[in-house]
Amino acid sequence: MREGSLEAPTRHPIEWKSEEFWDKDALNDELERVYDICHGCRRCVSLCDSFPTLFDLVDESETMEVDGVAKEDYIKVVDQCYMCDLCYMTKCPYVPPHEWNIDFPHLMLRAKAQKFKNEGARLRDKVLTSTDTVFGMTSIPLVDVTVNALNKNDTFRNVFEKGFGVHREAPVPEFHSKTLRKRVKPMIKSLEPKEVGNTTGKVALYATCYGNYNSPTLGEDFVKVFQHNGIHIDIVPKEKCCGMPKLELGDLDTVEKLKDANIPVLAKLVDEGYDLIAPIPSCVLMYKQELPLLFPNDPDVLKVQKAFFDPFEYLWLRHKGGELNTEFPNALGDIAYQVACHLRVQNIGMKTRDVLNLVPETTVTAQERCSGHDGTYAVKEETYQKAVKIARPVVRKVDEQEPDYFSSDCPMAATHIAKLSSKVDKPKHPMTLLCMAYGL
Repeated sequence: MREGSLEAPTRHPIEWKSEEFWDKDALNDELERVYDICHGCRRCVSLCDSFPTLFDLVDESETMEVDGVAKEDYIKVVDQCYMCDLCYMTKCPYVPPHEWNIDFPHLMLRAKAQKFKNEGARLRDKVLTSTDTVFGMTSIPLVDVTVNALNKNDTFRNVFEKGFGVHREAPVPEFHSKTLRKRVKPMIKSLEPKEVGNTTGKVALYATCYGNYNSPTLGEDFVKVFQHNGIHIDIVPKEKCCGMPKLELGDLDTVEKLKDANIPVLAKLVDEGYDLIAPIPSCVLMYKQELPLLFPNDPDVLKVQKAFFDPFEYLWLRHKGGELNTEFPNALGDIAYQVACHLRVQNIGMKTRDVLNLVPETTVTAQERCSGHDGTYAVKEETYQKAVKIARPVVRKVDEQEPDYFSSDCPMAATHIAKLSSKVDKPKHPMTLLCMAYGL
């Protein structure tokens, strides 16, 4: 047993402002080192398509080792990584503090960043990751109706696939001119916060692009549930995208610009006594992990990190302190629950399942398998079928269960799985299910 192999994994800051980070030869040397270790291990073969792509390149080379793979093919592995982080958090035995110091997702990020800096990106990919602009434009009154109608038209989707590269069968979100912000502001009540453990009882909801424009009724459920539990809840007064889509593209300069817009607003709220929550696990992870690793010396980033909670993590902490209302008039029955990857890697346990299991006559069966969706992976023409393949195990489990409800903390993952399922119609977010259990 190598020294450090039994210790808890640790993450090193991402030195993206250093010269070495952007050195092509240094990157290739590190890719070769890590690929060689992965080739010898192969534990992550079932996670995403990065590892099968790597192992096929090795097995089909003349030497059947990494030294037989052309360096220009290294990027093929990178292109299949959507940075779910599961290899680091659940599979790899060689993560720090192990002496081999493997951080596969952040090595992929480094390669993506170099590719973006040197080659840029397709117009499609720039557009799909510019959520503030695109979602804002498509949520204009009447425009939202037109866009939603076109997205349901087979002829348009076929043309859109050929011209823009969005797969014709990929589920795309609906857009709403009556956004989350417009819906929930009239619902806000002033409640006296009560501290429990390390929670203040006063939260600010970071709406997120998806939550604001694509799933606005979800915000109403958040407000109802939190207020029902005596938690004062407000909406973050203004916000930009968290930066996760741009991070996955490798556009670190834009990630920094978004950080510069969001962090002062969120840090001010923390100073005013607010805890922070968001309805999308990827956005929570961005503030809890990725931004602190990209900007480890920014005190406001670290301040926001300490105040950010997954919403069900927050409710569970309140429950442990005796402050969660456990009077549920409505049972929920049999729930199939897909645990989103960006929730799993937060290392908080399955708090969504635990909270829902408090509801009488309710059984939650958790499926810890990736949906394959990612923000854009299951939308793009060239990777849609791979996303479908990755989702098959969890779809099969859900169909075998034939649940009363199917749910996931990630609305995009839930929609992707439900579309592929033969037993599930529309998913319901866990907060919506909790709202139903309360009879709100």
